[in-house]
Amino acid sequence: MKLDNHRNARIAGIAGTAAVLGLVVTLGMAGCRVHVDKDADGKEKNVQVDTPFGGVHVNTNQTTASDLGLPVYPGADLVADDDKHKSADVRLGFGDWQLRVKAVSYGTPDSREKVTAFYKKALERYGDVITCAGNSPVGTPVVTHEGLSCEDNGKNGKVKLDNSDFNQDFQLKAGSKRHQHIVGFEDPKNGKTRFALVALDLPAAVADDDNGKQ
Repeated sequence: MKLDNHRNARIAGIAGTAAVLGLVVTLGMAGCRVHVDKDADGKEKNVQVDTPFGGVHVNTNQTTASDLGLPVYPGADLVADDDKHKSADVRLGFGDWQLRVKAVSYGTPDSREKVTAFYKKALERYGDVITCAGNSPVGTPVVTHEGLSCEDNGKNGKVKLDNSDFNQDFQLKAGSKRHQHIVGFEDPKNGKTRFALVALDLPAAVADDDNGKQ
């Protein structure tokens, strides 16, 4: 992700655990508390960093579709990204500035069209559903009732989803600019349609900036 104030937090793969930890390194200061839990392979599973100004919490491989308020596509299996993570829950909090990303990745032998139809229906609980090819809308509506569009993760947005490691050129989106639910599709692999479910909660300042309040 790219944020204003020259503060870049990149969430790559399905949630970019490693990149978020890169941000943690820049927070070294007196009073900083770091707690790390490792899995059976010795890899970081949970990382918690608390400072007098806020903290960063990263949990991997514990998030499910239900934690995002979405159903699992029938018969879909959890799949790992390039960092061997199947899901992630990332929270960054610094005073009133709060950001959270929950993501989980699945694969199914069914076609993308079938998965798309399933999640278009499932996302309706969050209002209008838009379909995006890159930053361009496909069909209608082109913007949700709450003002979310395909361009909100584009180069002119306050926050940019960086899909260089998890290629999500085709997405379904619902919600508002601040609270988004996204279903993003990766290129097929091993004969399976691969997709990620993402719940994105952005700082209040993002919406305020778009409205010219700050």
